[in-house]
Amino acid sequence: MGADIRPVVLGGGAVPFRRYKDGSHWRDWVRHAGRAALQDAGLAPLDIDSLVVANETDFISLQVNPGPVVADELGMSGVATVRVEAGGGSGGAALRTAFAQIMGGTAKRVLVVGFEAGASHLSAKDVQLIYGLSFDAEIDGMAGATAVSLYALSISMHMMALGTTSAQMAAVSVKNHGHAKANPNAHKPMDLSIDDVLTSPNVSTPYRRLDCSLISDGAAAIVLAHPDHAPASPTPRSRIVGSGAATDHARLGDRAEPHVFDAKARAARDAYAMAGIDDPASEINVAEIYDAFTGAEIQGLEALGLANPGWAGPALLDGAYTADGPLPVNLSGGLIGQGGAPGAVGVMQAVNMDRMLTGRSEMASGRDFRLGVVDAHGGICTSSAVHVMKRMD
Repeated sequence: MGADIRPVVLGGGAVPFRRYKDGSHWRDWVRHAGRAALQDAGLAPLDIDSLVVANETDFISLQVNPGPVVADELGMSGVATVRVEAGGGSGGAALRTAFAQIMGGTAKRVLVVGFEAGASHLSAKDVQLIYGLSFDAEIDGMAGATAVSLYALSISMHMMALGTTSAQMAAVSVKNHGHAKANPNAHKPMDLSIDDVLTSPNVSTPYRRLDCSLISDGAAAIVLAHPDHAPASPTPRSRIVGSGAATDHARLGDRAEPHVFDAKARAARDAYAMAGIDDPASEINVAEIYDAFTGAEIQGLEALGLANPGWAGPALLDGAYTADGPLPVNLSGGLIGQGGAPGAVGVMQAVNMDRMLTGRSEMASGRDFRLGVVDAHGGICTSSAVHVMKRMD
């Protein structure tokens, strides 16, 4: 058997997810996150031979072709660069692109930078309109369908088919806002009760305000390397040992089971197969799951094979996915507590997971994690990217 060339994580950096009204710009955020990742990796800008930039949409950033701009900000003009877009899953897709470049031999060290300026300079109504165009723009978006209404339709069918309850979904919000208190980069850490969530204003039945993730600004960056081009380190490192991606029908109504995240299930199967995982529910130690809404975490747990269909909701009420539970989920706070800067989310997940696996994060609460999964998707899980990360022996 040949040498294992699956990418090693050398370092990561981030700009806290917030609503920035201080005059700063996404150029400032990518510069800060990218430099922090390079410093963490012990590398100079010219040590990087590929730059992958994740950004959900030019409509928000007002920058077509941001790759060369990011390269300029980081002092690496001349490097090969590509911009990756997959809706809310852009960061996850960028991670997969970097993974493929290293596995395919076209790059030795890759810097992945994800950013979004979704909260600071556009109204919430305008952002909602743009997000509506990330489904089938002509059939859904132009007709007034929004992310929350389509997610609400999907989870409503899940409730009818599998008995999921509003209280179970509220438990996701309580957990993730609470977990965010240990994350210095989180947008909305807070203590909540299930009743707080259930009595918050209705947004789109069954979702209430506290069931929804936050629109955030922010940036995150991570350095991946071929093992032969990873400098020696006195501290533990992690690597990406499995990668999978898949899509589903763009229109929810075209799916055989609109309440099932089938693209995520298929992406996870490929990622687990590559990682040599047979039983994710017993082998995975920690997970960062794309929780655009509370119900999406439940649907994600089941699609990722971490819970049987209909079991995730009751397990949430039993505390199975809390920081001290058997399978901690979204210790960062997820999109609900940490915040949702779509282009940066998938990259931030990997940065957080690397730090938890290598014992460099307070979010791990002192626990010894060895194998984790990170998952980001765009649309109503229309496109999905799943990665398995492992602490190196």
